[in-house]
Amino acid sequence: VQLQASGGGLVQAGGSLRLSCAVSGRTVSSSSMGWFRQAPGKEREFVSVISWSGRTTYYADSVKGRFTISRDNAKKTVSLEMSSLKPEDTAVYYCAAGPSTALRSWEYDYWGQGTLVTVSS
Repeated sequence: VQLQASGGGLVQAGGSLRLSCAVSGRTVSSSSMGWFRQAPGKEREFVSVISWSGRTTYYADSVKGRFTISRDNAKKTVSLEMSSLKPEDTAVYYCAAGPSTALRSWEYDYWGQGTLVTVSS
């Protein structure tokens, strides 16, 4: 199983970015897909997760109302639409695949390599 995250970059505060995660090597439709992030000097934290069907989603309070997670099982991709970005959103963002809509990183089996999002003030 391989997960490839992309879409990171430099954006000004208030701007938007769309992250994508492409999954290869297995059927993604049976997995929940999550996004986590890790800022410099901080622990990895939960951002969002979407169930295999797409009907259930959860968001961290810090991103609720600004980020939207979605998935396309036919294309084996998961996206994270980020808007109203803040400097505190600066981090490396990771996508992950797991058996449930978990909020804890250790419950995920597969991880992508991460993509850097930098939000300037």
